[in-house]
Amino acid sequence: MTIARLKITLEGIEPVVSRTLEVPVDIRLERLHLVIQAAMGWENYHLYEFMVGETRWGLPDPDFGTDALPVAKSRLADVASNAGTAPIRYIYDFGDNWVHRIDAQTIGDPAPGNLYPRLTDIIGRCPPEDVGGLPGYEDFLDAVSDPNHPEHENMIRWAGGPFDPHVPDADELRLEVLKLAKKWKPRKK
Repeated sequence: MTIARLKITLEGIEPVVSRTLEVPVDIRLERLHLVIQAAMGWENYHLYEFMVGETRWGLPDPDFGTDALPVAKSRLADVASNAGTAPIRYIYDFGDNWVHRIDAQTIGDPAPGNLYPRLTDIIGRCPPEDVGGLPGYEDFLDAVSDPNHPEHENMIRWAGGPFDPHVPDADELRLEVLKLAKKWKPRKK
């Protein structure tokens, strides 16, 4: 098994939201999607796709059709070789259109005793699910940060409590990624 380090940054957002993950290079894209969901704190409610240039990987959608390659049959190594030095894009929620930039680098053999995937660095808190994309998130931040804003109380309640975009729930995010690592741990023969 070879391990890749992925730096995943949510594009166009302030303050910065990024995660650094270590994953096997042969991870299927459908699983990589679940790892990104866990690491970012998303809730896996929406469609997604990976992109490099004009090449796309996603889920088959019988209602809309797609020319995307299937995520269930594609691996990170396939996407990375297609990308070369270009970044990989991961788009989540086609309504809110959250675009994540993935910079990948091969780091070699797994460290003894580590389970993979592994979340190694966390910066910033992800916007809440269904907040309305970048414009909705900006409005949300204005409301939650100003006690005199007419929507302050409603937005705090909707978010489930106070929201600080600088402070992610790091322990919970690491735990969610660890759960996946344990679930997918290779069985000893």
